[in-house]
Amino acid sequence: MILELFFAYFAFAIIVLSIVVITRRNPVHSVLWMLLLFFHIASVYLFLNAEFMAAVQLIVYAGGIMVLFLFVVLLVHIKEEIKISKFIGAWSAGFTFAAALFVVVALSLRSFVVAPPGKYTIELIQQETHTKALGKLLYTEFLFPFEIAALILTVAIVGALVLAKRRLKS
Repeated sequence: MILELFFAYFAFAIIVLSIVVITRRNPVHSVLWMLLLFFHIASVYLFLNAEFMAAVQLIVYAGGIMVLFLFVVLLVHIKEEIKISKFIGAWSAGFTFAAALFVVVALSLRSFVVAPPGKYTIELIQQETHTKALGKLLYTEFLFPFEIAALILTVAIVGALVLAKRRLKS
């Protein structure tokens, strides 16, 4: 019973923090609320017995991505951005789009079919641990998509280096 209450707290806090992140006027405050959001998401992963995903959530998102966001926010002139009104008056169009998106998602969830269970049962994952099961899947069945993602990221890094090198020469 107590676990369900904690899970409900974290689920509710994730929803509230998501709304707080996008409604803050100051970008630095928004980034700090997002950091708290990432910790709550990692806590939900712990409740789902996905310790590896919780650790990745904290290391990659709360660590790396948040530093990137803070650098970007600090490079932008915040004082000028805060003075400018963010809301131009397109509330009706935004609300209409959000309502239409909600209807599409609700209709698509009605046709959602649960697939038959695969070979990785709860008992097998508890015997092997989550990390070992994820590694086996990633490096056997999903090796080709993993390599394609690595190739795309390598091309992006090389492209960023080429663009940075050109700016230094100018």
